Amino acid sequence: MTKKSLVSIDQCSKEDILRILRNAESFEENPNRKLMEGKIAATLFFEPSTRTRLSFETAFNRLGGKVVGFSDASTSSSSKGETLKDTILMVSNYADVIVMRHFLEGAARYASEVTGVPIINAGDGANQHPSQTLLDLYSIRKTQGKLDDLTITMVGDLKYGRTVHSLIVGMSHFNPTFHFVAPKELRMPQEQKHFCEKHNIKYTEHSDFTEEIINQTDILYMTRVQRERFTDPVEYEQVKNVYILRNNMLTNSRDNLRILHPLPRVNEIAYDVDDNPKAYYIQQAHNGLFTREAIICDVLGVEI
Repeated sequence: MTKKSLVSIDQCSKEDILRILRNAESFEENPNRKLMEGKIAATLFFEPSTRTRLSFETAFNRLGGKVVGFSDASTSSSSKGETLKDTILMVSNYADVIVMRHFLEGAARYASEVTGVPIINAGDGANQHPSQTLLDLYSIRKTQGKLDDLTITMVGDLKYGRTVHSLIVGMSHFNPTFHFVAPKELRMPQEQKHFCEKHNIKYTEHSDFTEEIINQTDILYMTRVQRERFTDPVEYEQVKNVYILRNNMLTNSRDNLRILHPLPRVNEIAYDVDDNPKAYYIQQAHNGLFTREAIICDVLGVEI
């Protein structure tokens, strides 16, 4: 295998996805391996992150490597005006792989074009979040026993939510049916709906979040309304609490229903849901460790 970047989930064929998920399953059985001994990962987070950054760093440490980088761009030379190109070229001198989150859409692809060091996109603006998609797919397969022919309901910020945009692409290989639940200000962009139409993926749009929709669902994918994507704070205040999942809304839901959320949550999942066995968002975040171990090995061409 050769070294390669992972900047978008559409780089991954169905076979690529299934290979990474199989390897993630292997890492869940045994996460501590010395496959990265002598290698260094750089984590460059120009936007805040908890789960993604810590799970990538933990994954690399569990694989026997070392981690350098920053979690606050204000502590880097970008605060002095250094360009992204120069930052990437400098860091490429020190690291074997770069994990990067950036607020600009397309930043990860640009970084992959200016360096030969593999780039893993840990989120670029409202565009893509491929490692989240792969851990979501791992979580879906683990809870449902399959990926094919599932009904997935996405709720909340579907306009700016890079996780839902990526998940549509990732699931496109497995004949999904989607329900998109969002206020008109945050509805799924035309680009993603055109993708569904091009790939004969069934979807329905809703503005109301009802138990009737929940009861048709295998995977309920909740998202927060992202304050940082709004230029108008008044618009954010109008939509921030528009949908809240409460435990009593799950009474007649399917036995196999599982609730996912890329986290962090704000108010969109009430705390009374946490004790429901259908709540899976904490385990979902845990699955990120094993999936990201598999991704690191994949981009660096390390056989497992």
